[in-house]
Amino acid sequence: MKKYLVLSMLFAVLLVLAACGSDTSEEKVEDKIWDSIQESGELIVGTAGTLYPASYYPEGSDELTGYNVEVFREIAERLGVEVKFETMAFDAMLSALQSGRVDMIQAGPREASREKFAFSEPVKYSFATMIVRADDLSGIHTLEDLKGKKAGGAATTVYSDIARKFDAEVVTYGNVTNDAYLRDVHNGKTDTVINDYYLQSLAIQAFPDFNITLHPDLKFHPTTNNVVVQKDATTLLEEVNEIIAEMKEDGTLTGISAEFFGGLDVSKEPEEEVIEIKGVE
Repeated sequence: MKKYLVLSMLFAVLLVLAACGSDTSEEKVEDKIWDSIQESGELIVGTAGTLYPASYYPEGSDELTGYNVEVFREIAERLGVEVKFETMAFDAMLSALQSGRVDMIQAGPREASREKFAFSEPVKYSFATMIVRADDLSGIHTLEDLKGKKAGGAATTVYSDIARKFDAEVVTYGNVTNDAYLRDVHNGKTDTVINDYYLQSLAIQAFPDFNITLHPDLKFHPTTNNVVVQKDATTLLEEVNEIIAEMKEDGTLTGISAEFFGGLDVSKEPEEEVIEIKGVE
């Protein structure tokens, strides 16, 4: 009887050890990116550095700031690491993340990117609108009027996909500042810029002499902005989601939003009626 009892206990111990070994192995795989960040004590973030008020250098300053930037700084501080920013064009960000050049970026989830990357809970809610010429709305009164128009934007954004869906010609740019996009609408080289409502509403305020305005009638395609990490950065994503929940609960996101969006809270879903566009994510 004692012999069977000893064997049973030994078997149970072996099962526990085997389970522990399995968990440790799985944890190493899941924590590879997070372990690297903890070891280096540094979080490397990809951001534009040219888009007011999300990520930009104030005039006369070499200190990067903006809503996205300050959200990243807060996340890094709560993770207990330093943050280093790499500035790049939006079209290059996902490639930089996939290659491991950066640890995270901010972007909206799309069907193709969901398959390759992992997205946090939203840190920003918005919708799309158009900047058009103020004197004639660039001849655009409905989304269908985009046909044959020229829309300035980055090649791989959902905003450019919307332009293409309605048969506009997309005029692409590198990592340029807002004035390049807006000046081209003003002088007629392009007809519109489709982009985020909050970003555009503030951007045009910086250029009061330009013949541009936000389209008064067209609000469409609700969007979110999320922290994006590599697909296997499971632990990092869990940590980031916990921090985002804390930042919403303690009012930190609301405070950062108020600073950069004229007192508005982009961390909450807008109440405006927004047109859904089928076939575009």
